[in-house]
Amino acid sequence: MSVQGIDFSQLSLRDALDLAILIEEEAHERYNEFADQMDLHHTREAAEFFRFMAANEAKHGAQLLERRIELFGSAPRKVTRSMLWDVEAPDFDQARAFMTPRQAMQAALHSEEKAHAFFVAVLPQVTIVEVKALFDELREEEVAHQDLVKAELAKLPPDPPGSPDDFEDEPTAQ
Repeated sequence: MSVQGIDFSQLSLRDALDLAILIEEEAHERYNEFADQMDLHHTREAAEFFRFMAANEAKHGAQLLERRIELFGSAPRKVTRSMLWDVEAPDFDQARAFMTPRQAMQAALHSEEKAHAFFVAVLPQVTIVEVKALFDELREEEVAHQDLVKAELAKLPPDPPGSPDDFEDEPTAQ
């Protein structure tokens, strides 16, 4: 997880909203990529969960965008996608062929924990009261997202013995 070129002590509310929207967009896209990968490997339950998470990220991003437009109209963004990487998006190496629903949910839980850690880490640097309030709200929402994933995990039976990776074919010369 990284953010580059952002001085959190001088971050305006508009820029903070833009950053939050971009974080949600990145996570939405990655969850959709994972869902597509799971479809390729015929791992329907994991794909469905990743689509569920993508929809949640899109919904949250849309709410933030609506708030941004209400406050700032169509003012241009200063914060860009090139300034962030994997703040909330699942790590690329989390996706596995034949991934179980439990593994998919554990990857999502890790992402929500990562996003929470991001907001915890940057909050002490924030000096503008409105930005601090927004980031505190987002930090709390990440806790709620973790609780959502944990509740879904609790509904699942344990994974069967062995590892789904055991079913992957070894690379061969072509």
